[in-house]
Amino acid sequence: MIAASSSKLEKIVADFPILHEPTSRGKRLVFLDSAATSQKPQAVIDSLVEYYSKYNANIHRGVYELAARATEAFEAARDKVAGFLNAQPQEIIWTRNTTEAINLVSYAWGLNNIKAGDAILTTQLEHHSNLVPWQLLAEKTGAELRFIPVDDRGVHVLDNLDDLLKGCKLVALSHVSNTLGTIAPLEIIIPRAHAAGAIVLVDGAQAAPNMPVDVQALDADFYAISAHKMCGPTGIGVLYGKRALLEAMPPFLTGGDMIRKVEYAKSTFNDLPWKFEAGTSNIADAIAFGVAIDYLEGIGMEWVREHEHSIMRYAFERLQTLVPRGLTIYGPQDADKVADVISFNFADIHPHDLASLLDTEGVCVRAGHHCTMPLMEKMGWPATTRASFYIYNTEEDVEALVAGLEKAATVFKL
Repeated sequence: MIAASSSKLEKIVADFPILHEPTSRGKRLVFLDSAATSQKPQAVIDSLVEYYSKYNANIHRGVYELAARATEAFEAARDKVAGFLNAQPQEIIWTRNTTEAINLVSYAWGLNNIKAGDAILTTQLEHHSNLVPWQLLAEKTGAELRFIPVDDRGVHVLDNLDDLLKGCKLVALSHVSNTLGTIAPLEIIIPRAHAAGAIVLVDGAQAAPNMPVDVQALDADFYAISAHKMCGPTGIGVLYGKRALLEAMPPFLTGGDMIRKVEYAKSTFNDLPWKFEAGTSNIADAIAFGVAIDYLEGIGMEWVREHEHSIMRYAFERLQTLVPRGLTIYGPQDADKVADVISFNFADIHPHDLASLLDTEGVCVRAGHHCTMPLMEKMGWPATTRASFYIYNTEEDVEALVAGLEKAATVFKL
């Protein structure tokens, strides 16, 4: 059973208006695709309306009251993210998303620190956003791209980690796999990477929504997150970077607000964090992200993780009843070693067909390669169906998934 009191969970579900809107077929909405994007509580939605209705103005430059209020709210949101990650506000750079944050590091740090003969180490689990930038960086610099292997469950194999780290200048890996939910053993990898002279970038897009994240305790050099996966709006994300690294990096984009002084022949750049925030920022969504942080911290990230443990254990238990009918579950099945994601295939039903049938029952799941095509090829899966859970999911949602799969078994005569 769910560890949290039913009253607390009921209150959380009540906070998300979309969950109370029936589907076009009149079904109750069962949203099991939060690994792609989470739903938004009313408080976050209201904050966007309030900004545009009451204090819409550009930030940092204006001296009038409206601009001052917008600036204050914008920078207060940065402070909230810094507190959430246990960082300093100067170490929090606004980006569009995790992808842009990773690309910022690739261009502003990578092109200035990686050279021919160096190595970049990532893993076989990575989302394309934490793979393609390093492929391009390796091509541009002549560096070697290496991979930490994973076993047939999608668990990191660290037997040859020290050999892989030889000559390595950068380790880039996801904290949690978006396809299998595998939690990376950062407590092992980061210290050994540092001992080998490498810096470490962590893609935290799937971890920050689901568990407490302390960048100081992790000793991550860079940590990237996206608001839209953690109850916030789309189009806003964050790069955390250790201050010394950020200070030494050139700007990624140039233009207004990231400069201190501009002359015809040269320019000098602004202090952190604004050096990396050229042009008009995504003000409204940054402020709304701060409200999402408030919401999650009001619930408590320890509670979030505990709830996730419970719902995942229940889901694994219930899905096992379909294994005799051809359901295959991929990845770790220990709730302590996996976060929010269950990937599976059901007999010979194509994942897209299965997702479409589940949709007729109001159950939203993801089907495809989940932006991890190399992992799919390695594992021999053309695609998978992925169910992902979050703070508003209940045992009733799991039962709806199981009932939808049972209907699929009947329709496809399994």
